[in-house]
Amino acid sequence: MGLVGRQYLLLHIAALTAGVLLDLIIGDPKEFPHPIRGIGYLISRAESILYRKGARSSMIAAGALMAIWVTGVTAFISALVLILSYSLHPYFGAAAEALMTCCILSARCLRDESMKVYKRLAAGDLTGARKDLSMIVGRDTEKLDESGVIRATVETVAENTSDGVTAPLIYTALFGPVGGFVYKAVNTMDSMTGYKNERYEAFGKVPARLDDVFNLLPSRVSAVLMTAAAFILWIFNNEFNGMRAFKIWIRDRYCHKSPNSAQTESVMAGALGIRLGGDAYYGGVIVNKPFIGDDVRSIDMVDIKRAIRLMFGTEAVCMAVIFIIIKLILIFR
Repeated sequence: MGLVGRQYLLLHIAALTAGVLLDLIIGDPKEFPHPIRGIGYLISRAESILYRKGARSSMIAAGALMAIWVTGVTAFISALVLILSYSLHPYFGAAAEALMTCCILSARCLRDESMKVYKRLAAGDLTGARKDLSMIVGRDTEKLDESGVIRATVETVAENTSDGVTAPLIYTALFGPVGGFVYKAVNTMDSMTGYKNERYEAFGKVPARLDDVFNLLPSRVSAVLMTAAAFILWIFNNEFNGMRAFKIWIRDRYCHKSPNSAQTESVMAGALGIRLGGDAYYGGVIVNKPFIGDDVRSIDMVDIKRAIRLMFGTEAVCMAVIFIIIKLILIFR
């Protein structure tokens, strides 16, 4: 590896680390415009232009065109920002890369939104907890009891440990912020159009399949990282169980219609000794979902905090692995 390549690699890992720390410190300030909201606007505009009721094949093609347009524009803008920043000065480029990385990650946001639910429950405000939960899940929350609210919150922390933390971190580490933002564009498209209902079953098919492909490897890597984190946390707190996390992952990792969603959910269920999954209502329609994990003990509101700890532990293990890989590259090149 030449000097320029070595310098960029060092700047890249420094920017990645700074971006992770920025996300942990400031998260997503609501008073500042966020690039992911910009991607959401781009998706909405593309949908308003391309969506037309018609033959199934034409609607699938329209959804595919939207996916190409959204990912292409996202890649172009993020690459342009990065190239212009590095052309001014390497340190300015690294600073821009750190800010972009911060925007790609959502560990702090996931923690804050989940803790809103926890605080509502701790105050005995089940109605408020349901309302806060509805901001971070796609299911209906109006009729959930306390256990249902807790279970749904733990599930979204588990799933988004991959979707919002480790997967974008892996893509950003491998391909820079351009790769991270393209991943977020695909993930956001799936969140907005990947529903199996009358409107999106055909139009959202390509975005949904694209999201499955983008998460195929990261979700499984995330499950392994989360299992490692459970083993490490067990050393300090026996509320976590790494061996059980591994066993439940092997048994229940495909207990979901998505090939990826149950990967980290099964690890979370095993690590905490609780049962997740089960039937849920979406848009007033019940969706039959298998259970994940075993009822080793009853679920309680503190499980939300435990899930958050495991999420942060997984992110820490992911960064440690990235550091080791970068160190080996620097040694052997």
